[in-house]
Amino acid sequence: MTTLHSVVLEVADRASAERFLTDAFGLSGQVRVRESSAETTGFRDFTLSLTVAQPSTVSGLFETAVDAGATVVKPVTKSLWGYGGVVEAPDGTIWKVATSAKKDTGPATRAIDSVVLLLGCADVAVSKKFYVDHGLAVARSFGRKYVEFSTTGPIKLGLYGRKALAKDAGVPIDGSGSHRIAVSGDAGDLVDPDGFVWEPMAATVDGDLTSR
Repeated sequence: MTTLHSVVLEVADRASAERFLTDAFGLSGQVRVRESSAETTGFRDFTLSLTVAQPSTVSGLFETAVDAGATVVKPVTKSLWGYGGVVEAPDGTIWKVATSAKKDTGPATRAIDSVVLLLGCADVAVSKKFYVDHGLAVARSFGRKYVEFSTTGPIKLGLYGRKALAKDAGVPIDGSGSHRIAVSGDAGDLVDPDGFVWEPMAATVDGDLTSR
């Protein structure tokens, strides 16, 4: 089974991005950062979701994200599927914090059950075939709308139509340039049909994140 070791965000200010991840969500190894000046505008065709156990955890993480400098895209609210909200980090990354539970069943915590990387695809079926051909196993699939893969490690991976992902996040679909993200995993050096890059397990050398 393919292992996703981490997501690597490419940012203009590494120190600020690392501080945000720690202060907002308490993340470290699951999401890493490195500096980049690659041009990008608007929606970058991906979101990162934090799945948690109960509404109080959603509210707590959402509040600390805003306190750490995030912009509210969708306020936390109840819906048919549960409870959640969306913020945009200072580096431009779109984060969704959500739970399928509608009521708390215990004390408030900051525990994160999973980190989910959703990639916006021009054609979900084409991207699905690419990943299956490169050894990823499908856990769930809903035609050309959504695919979730069976992976190990701290990151889960899903595919969503680009337009549908932007709508779910609550942001305009317009965007161009670099995705400014890479996936660190054991699938090898890959570039998928939508331009998302996979790299071997990242290493830290002299304080700098490298792809080798």
